[in-house]
Amino acid sequence: MVEIVPLVSVFAVFVPALVLPGPDFVAVVRVAMTRGARAGIFTALGTTIGLVTYAALSIFGLSALLAQVEWLTIVVRVLGGAYLVYLGVRLVRTPPDRLDIGDAPAPAPIGARRAVLGGLLVNLTNPKAIVLFASVFATAITPQTHAATMALMVVLVGVTTLVWYTLVSLFMASPPVIQRFAGARHRIERIAGVAFVAIGGKLIADARSPVST
Repeated sequence: MVEIVPLVSVFAVFVPALVLPGPDFVAVVRVAMTRGARAGIFTALGTTIGLVTYAALSIFGLSALLAQVEWLTIVVRVLGGAYLVYLGVRLVRTPPDRLDIGDAPAPAPIGARRAVLGGLLVNLTNPKAIVLFASVFATAITPQTHAATMALMVVLVGVTTLVWYTLVSLFMASPPVIQRFAGARHRIERIAGVAFVAIGGKLIADARSPVST
């Protein structure tokens, strides 16, 4: 049985976090601009594999832990909410800055395997990814969450990531488009920051609420 509310809770946080420029975004854009859209898409595939790995480890590990020690639900909610509030405040207070994608000339094309591995390594070496995922899933995962819902969360994480970064490779790997996006970056960060603070605050406020079955 798939539950809609947990899915909405997760993706209300995950989608803004995905769109915000970070190491994965920069890696995909740089490869697409210097090696071509095809290499950018394969880099996006590597990034997707990394995020799906983090998502699966977070969601099923968290679920198994909560099933064994239910009082940890409160702890996870509070810590996850606190991290989202912290991240949101940082986004709101961050001054506008330049999106550095590099200015290297276009070298020879790279193979698909190398591009996938490059995207995977960039993602797996980002220490904030696992913390963010644990916080995101803390908004929705309880000992009663159905396995089908958790599996669908992981699948949608992969689909959403691959679609987004494929679009980045195809439509944003040109200087004019990148400059427009960079100009809107600060507004995106502000909106996402406010959303993160609101979601994190509600998560903390509801931490002691009874877990629905």
